[in-house]
Amino acid sequence: MSVAQRYIEIMDTTLRDGEQTSGVSFSPTEKLTIAQLLLTEVKVDRIEIASARVSDGEFAAVKAITKWAKANGFLNKVEVLTFVDGDVSVQWMLKAGAKVMNLLTKGSLNHLTHQLKKKPEQHFAEVGAVIALARKKGLECNVYLEDWSNGMRHSKEYVFQYLDFLQQQPVKRVMLPDTLGVLIPSEVAAFIGEIVQRYPDIHFDFHAHNDYDLGTANVLEGIKAGARGIHLTVNGMGERAGNAPLASAIAVLNDFIPEVKTAVTEKSLYGVSKLVETFSGFRIPVNKPVVGENVFTQTAGIHADGDKKNKLYFSDLMPERFGRQREYALGKTSGKANIENNLLQIGVKLSEPDLKKVTQRIIELGDRKEVVTQADLPYIISDVLSSNAVEDRVMVENYVLTHSKNLKPSVTLRISIEGEVFEEHSQGDGQYDAFMNALKKVYKKKKQELPALTDYTVHIPPGGKSDALCETIITWSLNNRHFKTRGLDSDQTVSAIKATQKMLNLI
Repeated sequence: MSVAQRYIEIMDTTLRDGEQTSGVSFSPTEKLTIAQLLLTEVKVDRIEIASARVSDGEFAAVKAITKWAKANGFLNKVEVLTFVDGDVSVQWMLKAGAKVMNLLTKGSLNHLTHQLKKKPEQHFAEVGAVIALARKKGLECNVYLEDWSNGMRHSKEYVFQYLDFLQQQPVKRVMLPDTLGVLIPSEVAAFIGEIVQRYPDIHFDFHAHNDYDLGTANVLEGIKAGARGIHLTVNGMGERAGNAPLASAIAVLNDFIPEVKTAVTEKSLYGVSKLVETFSGFRIPVNKPVVGENVFTQTAGIHADGDKKNKLYFSDLMPERFGRQREYALGKTSGKANIENNLLQIGVKLSEPDLKKVTQRIIELGDRKEVVTQADLPYIISDVLSSNAVEDRVMVENYVLTHSKNLKPSVTLRISIEGEVFEEHSQGDGQYDAFMNALKKVYKKKKQELPALTDYTVHIPPGGKSDALCETIITWSLNNRHFKTRGLDSDQTVSAIKATQKMLNLI
């Protein structure tokens, strides 16, 4: 007999706590786009989008999101952090069109005594007054217990006194933050377990920070102990070391706690991760679980060989779950199995002796710290085997790049496509952008679509030599397929153009 799964609410706070990442500031348009994606595609239950009273830009962003949310039936899923400040935050919420306030209050006696310099009874009375006013104005209230983790460690009697008060208040959720990210999993299990047992009728959310890299582990224990909701951020963004990351936490809940379920769509996690990376400028580490560039890439030849024979290095954490695919890296640790897998993907089969020669060349390139992409394989084969494996049907024959102060960069381009020659001129925000704009004009005449550029990486050797070779690796997307091309030159723009010519021949 199957047991009904316990539903867990997912509240994403990328647009509030995540934006507290040092150096990150989303524009109102970016905030609206992320909010829409989180609610309609990722399908989180709630989003926390801002702090009240922060800035005019924050106010404009909240108004834009609440207007869209109201028109689309999501307004009760949009939350704003507010403060114990009489009617100030409440009035701000009403003007912004928001309906759910997350009231920030003190969850430890230490914070209450030294920051607010107040007695518990005074704080509770002020909190109760704000809640009463908010409810009178038609707002829904949740309450944060800031520094709750230290409150449980050092002033548990105060925490219980406060929760005794809150259970008599018209609040929907009580939110338990590990504000400084100091808890270990066993403490999370003990503290939340004790609270849930003592207050079974209160909906508790757990809000984990990641200062000791324990955010995901603490989320796991918090849910097992009875928390009904968790707070997460895309890419683990947030103050200091950030918050528990959305993608990792969802994968852990789905794989290790079968008795619970969420509404989150796993296949949308990678897309929102890349969007937030672009808007924030906060680069995802390549080894970031689930969403990092390398996490579904096998590098060692022995692993690729095991995958071929019986999927020996596969686990439940399959890339297809997240809209991704397994890749096999090419470098000095590559074995024949890695290279065979890549060759199969581009439709090339080599004899055993030829495969050995190509493998040896790739290992040599790896020893020189050169990056080899799948798109480089035909060129390596052509070079190593002295064959005509590569036929350049598209040739960038000539170009003039101009860059002047207070004038937009421009490019004049001459290109041959299967013997037909085209010339175009265009401007852009940079020389390479101008080159791509000219190229788009050519391919518009050919009525052919160019791939979208999704990533652009430049590697320049340290040491300050102006004539050093620069390596540009560009990631392209066409018809849901991602591929990389590489260019090498002492000039960064020229190396990008060489990488682009390889792409043109591939398509």
